[in-house]
Amino acid sequence: MHIDIVPNRKSAPAVLLRESYREGKKVKKRTLANLSSLSKEQVEAMRLILKGQRLAPVTELFECIGSRHHGHVQAVRSAMQRLGFMDLVASQPSRERDLVCAMVASQILEPDSKLAFTRWWVNTTIPEVFAVGDATEDDLYSALDWLAERQPHIEKKLAARHLQEGGLVLYDLSSSYFEGTKCPLAALGHNRDGKKGKLQVNYGLLTDPRGCPVALSVFKGNTGDPKTLMPQVEKVQKDFGIERLVLVGDRGMISQKQIKQCKAREGIDWITALKTGAIRKLVVSGRLQMDLFDERNLFELTHPDFPGERLVACRNPELAKLRGHKRQSLLQATRGELETVSRMIAKGRLEGKAAVGLRVGRVINKYKVAKHFKLEISDKALAWRIDEEKVAAEAALDGIYVIRTSLKKAEMDSATTVRSYKALSGVERAFRSMKSMDLEVRPIRHHLETRVRAHIFQCMLAYYVKWHMNEAWRALLFCDEDLESKKSRDPVAPAERSDAALEKAHSKHLEDGSPAYSFQTLMRRLSAIVRNVCRTAGAKDGSTFELTTTPDRTQQQALSMIEKITV
Repeated sequence: MHIDIVPNRKSAPAVLLRESYREGKKVKKRTLANLSSLSKEQVEAMRLILKGQRLAPVTELFECIGSRHHGHVQAVRSAMQRLGFMDLVASQPSRERDLVCAMVASQILEPDSKLAFTRWWVNTTIPEVFAVGDATEDDLYSALDWLAERQPHIEKKLAARHLQEGGLVLYDLSSSYFEGTKCPLAALGHNRDGKKGKLQVNYGLLTDPRGCPVALSVFKGNTGDPKTLMPQVEKVQKDFGIERLVLVGDRGMISQKQIKQCKAREGIDWITALKTGAIRKLVVSGRLQMDLFDERNLFELTHPDFPGERLVACRNPELAKLRGHKRQSLLQATRGELETVSRMIAKGRLEGKAAVGLRVGRVINKYKVAKHFKLEISDKALAWRIDEEKVAAEAALDGIYVIRTSLKKAEMDSATTVRSYKALSGVERAFRSMKSMDLEVRPIRHHLETRVRAHIFQCMLAYYVKWHMNEAWRALLFCDEDLESKKSRDPVAPAERSDAALEKAHSKHLEDGSPAYSFQTLMRRLSAIVRNVCRTAGAKDGSTFELTTTPDRTQQQALSMIEKITV
């Protein structure tokens, strides 16, 4: 007897118990029973019985005494091995190196405090994979102190991997808030987290042209962006041994003062952008002729105020529409609140020129459009009007930006110069990943200055591993895989995703019909691979064995892609 599975065109296949018999020289089959109502497990059990195998309850053979999530740990560990991450942290094996690697992996998998790491590890295979099963939170703090001492050596190795003599170096600054008030680095400053009144720390990130992190510097929370620039130049030239570089920074980072300092050093070129005031001067002086944008969206010019430099003027119509719409929204919101103040005055709820002026000041500064309003304030009246000439003058510059560089045209053409400046979005992406649910650098709970620096550096190392994993998994994620075409697209036009990427975002599926993932959801899918600790039922010697979940198609594909990571 045997089991046949007979496919049906429009319904589930029929499962039949059959036997073979012979009529003369012909072998025929007869159906003994229809087993279609049985489950797959029951059918498989009957198939084994027909083969003469003895079946017994699983619990009579062995029992599972523990399960730990393993697949996502395996993915991160494999990525670290492909990147030579352990040798990057320290060339010689040590307890501290194991702890740092375990903390970096945990920052990717389940970002939290050091104490929480030691509590969460027991649910995963991190303790055995990284040999940190007996680690306490004090051990992690000690390893963090060790990492702070190793930072310069690690950054030198990263620079040797990813920075080139005469190549681009991207730099930007961000901040994160503190829980507490005791750290010497904590200070009130320009808060980028929207946490008013919170002390913060600033940190600058150096990356290669792709946005892959190389080095990180931490500053006091009230340090201005431009003040942090020259220490980075000195780090690249002196510490990393790169004599010639092209520094890329935004208009708030590379100011005129910093450019003078760069000119005083040999081997430094830069790419940045002009501020709005400088662009307006170019227009007023006639050097920047607006009618040139009628036929093209990009052209070069020079100006005596910028000797030895090239200026690349660009106009993005879509950006112009966006800024025009935003301005009108802010003007309308301000007008509405001013009308509210007028009604308060008319009802006698607000009196006195000083009181009215104070209230009006709060209103017009709220939306940052005070320059567009002309106000007349008295003890019992408020009158205003919008200065249409100023609005029109500002609107004329909507969508216009000017890239400023010291590079000669023979060294870098206009389009590549604009693309190089826009590459700063890669640094901004790193900050978003470090701050968000990916790595959660904030809030900072440490109080010692060295540990604050080491904590942020640890998050940078976690982003380094995650960055490479994300690149390896592009085909499985909602990422645009068409990276080559981006290098030749119009540098001024709004960034557009490829048709394949748009289709992934719309359908939420890949070309083969399988689901598309975010980085976090794919990691959760991998975490379903567990390592079970089993023992033979009734065994008295205490011996156990491990049984790991067999990866499904998606899990195996993701793990295989990690094995293709190259430095």
